[in-house]
Amino acid sequence: MQLYTVDPLQDSRWDALVASHSQASAFHHRGWLKALATTYGYRPVVFTTTPPDMPLWDGLVFCEVESWITGRRLVSLPFADHADPLLNQRVEDIRMEDWARAECHAHHWKYIEFRPLSERIQPVSPLRESRVFWFHSLCLAPSIDRMFAKLHKSCFQRRIQHAERERMTYERGDSDALLDAFYRLMVATRKRQGLIPQPRAWFRNLITSLRPNAEIRLLRKDGAPVAAIFTLRHRRINVFKYGCSDEGFHHLGGMPLLFWNLIVESKTEGAEQIDFGRTDVDNEGLIQFKDRLGAIRRKINYFRYSEARKQGDLVARCLPVSKNLFAALPQALSPIVGNLVYRHIA
Repeated sequence: MQLYTVDPLQDSRWDALVASHSQASAFHHRGWLKALATTYGYRPVVFTTTPPDMPLWDGLVFCEVESWITGRRLVSLPFADHADPLLNQRVEDIRMEDWARAECHAHHWKYIEFRPLSERIQPVSPLRESRVFWFHSLCLAPSIDRMFAKLHKSCFQRRIQHAERERMTYERGDSDALLDAFYRLMVATRKRQGLIPQPRAWFRNLITSLRPNAEIRLLRKDGAPVAAIFTLRHRRINVFKYGCSDEGFHHLGGMPLLFWNLIVESKTEGAEQIDFGRTDVDNEGLIQFKDRLGAIRRKINYFRYSEARKQGDLVARCLPVSKNLFAALPQALSPIVGNLVYRHIA
């Protein structure tokens, strides 16, 4: 089957496909791809069976990641929780493994990774399962009162009511002032977790490229930032992507109140679902947190093709050691390290 390549940053046909395809998400959006290219230098590319000068009827979108540390590879898509191939009935019989084999051989990719949300890619050899996560989503069809009643009583209901009594200031938007406050909380949170923060430019580029579909929600107490979340929007789905907080204010219940505000505002503004993203299967604390929000979870699988018989994950192997290192790193230095390291992670 003939495949063509498309530059999704230049070809408006990609925008039309993303706007119309039922399995498109915020991560397929040109703005997400542009932020990846601008921040990390990744080159997005779409493979399609559609001939030039015809409306796109399908597309497999990737970013080319070139790193002297982690290797050259195609990833669909970097830092996205999921990115379904945008296929249709005409191409369901594409032999993914044959295509992947040809691309790896021609371009010397270390591997090609797919991150589907649906089950349209099957774990057939040589396309192998590489990682497994829980995916969490919340249906917004019930009334606001019913959704509140489904929240865990002590972890959410009581903490939300307590937070409302604290009379914190709530802000929502995409201003530089909000981004500055969000990023300070993000740096502190990542240090607490033993992780490096993404570059500030990543969040600024997401806001610039996705406006008005990227927002920050922030709570302050007496002017001090308490907690914040960063969300994306695509059609009738809101995506919770990043969250951060000041542990000195955890007793105020700021994070539960932010999530409740997100639920209420999403429901009021016509959204049908909140995508709470992926969670590592061994992260019991985060899994429990999302369960207590009333979210439903199911397993999702990532798949890789590699010409190597056994394909290890350098980032996963180094993570336990790096957590101790990053936790000890002075907070002022961690954004600098993030600028240097994140482009190699993808």
